[in-house]
Amino acid sequence: MSTSPPAAAGSLRSDAGVIGLVSLGHLISHFSQLLLAPLFPWLKDAFSVSYAQLGFLMTLFFVVSCAMQAASGFLVDRYGPRNILFAGLGLIAVAAFGMSAATSYEMLAVCAVMAGAGNAVFHPVDFTLLNRKVSAPHLGHAYSVHGLSGNLGWALAPALLVPLTLAFSWRVALMAAGALVVAVMVVLWWWRDRLEMPVRAPVQATEVASSEGSFAFLRIPSVWMCFMFFLLYAIVLSVVQAFAPEAARQLHGVPVALAAACVTVYMVASACGILLGGFLVADPQRCERIMAAGMGVAAAIALAIGFASLPALAVPALFGAMGLATGLAGPSRDLIVKRSTPDHATGRVYGVVYAGLDIGQALAAPLFGGLLDRQHYQGVWLGLFVFQGLLIFTAVNVRKVRRTAPVPVTP
Repeated sequence: MSTSPPAAAGSLRSDAGVIGLVSLGHLISHFSQLLLAPLFPWLKDAFSVSYAQLGFLMTLFFVVSCAMQAASGFLVDRYGPRNILFAGLGLIAVAAFGMSAATSYEMLAVCAVMAGAGNAVFHPVDFTLLNRKVSAPHLGHAYSVHGLSGNLGWALAPALLVPLTLAFSWRVALMAAGALVVAVMVVLWWWRDRLEMPVRAPVQATEVASSEGSFAFLRIPSVWMCFMFFLLYAIVLSVVQAFAPEAARQLHGVPVALAAACVTVYMVASACGILLGGFLVADPQRCERIMAAGMGVAAAIALAIGFASLPALAVPALFGAMGLATGLAGPSRDLIVKRSTPDHATGRVYGVVYAGLDIGQALAAPLFGGLLDRQHYQGVWLGLFVFQGLLIFTAVNVRKVRRTAPVPVTP
């Protein structure tokens, strides 16, 4: 247990402690999503499998994560976020060690399922803790740091795994990944008092059976509008990470190395935008406008890359501008969901809403991969523009349905 003196609830010190610990766990969530992908060239030879088979491991991960994310939200509300957080981290650690010892493709698949189950807990856990333990003046900054930590997790995975694989082997790299997860668990366990939160009283059986029971939050229109928003957001992010650089390379003659750097530029700029976006949401009433403006600028840039005549060197810069605009909208995005969430159903709502991320990532690959296979490079950018526009529509409509169709929910 922590030996430091307790900080007053709502103080800067108390809030910063919660934000830091929750964000550290969120880093591991994103880190776990890239446990295998950077190692595909080595795993392909080690197990004599195709890239399609290796890609199926990622599909397994996200399908399981999606299926279990909504269920984990109910577990968070029932047993408390801290317990579920440690369960998720433990599953990821065991999965990483299991991957390092795998002797067959089937063993990798089992471990991918386990890692997906571990990843499923983080959004319900994280936003329950942030929304209920961080004071309102610091909440925008909490969302900024939380979003930034996810980007750092994505960046850390290849930065750790690839050099260790080159120096030693892919098995050593995955063992190191498991050791990192265990180290984070130790840190969170040492400061576990900062994550303590009383569990709400369970719903009575009569309430569960009624239309106003544990599932009544599903009747709130803004919950499903938020779900659709995150599904679209995941499609946009997947396109930028996997398909847009190659489409830009073909359209504008961008050198291969420069095209590969576009995603890095985008993620770094997005991280900077997330930090700045935390200051913009000091007034929660303008979060929808910030969201719409950020995604509107990003959509305009996507259209320019797809249809304007550009020099090759301008493409990474435009990726950076698109990432900055998208990042600025990030904290507003999270605040939109928070304002649509009944206090007693926080875990459940975030479990359902953020399941849209996994579904969106699953849908993007066949749709935009097919466009690339058919050499419809402008079609990739036009599709990205369309989905960014739909994001603006859903952000605006979250506000409308929240105002015009409130649904009471009984705890």
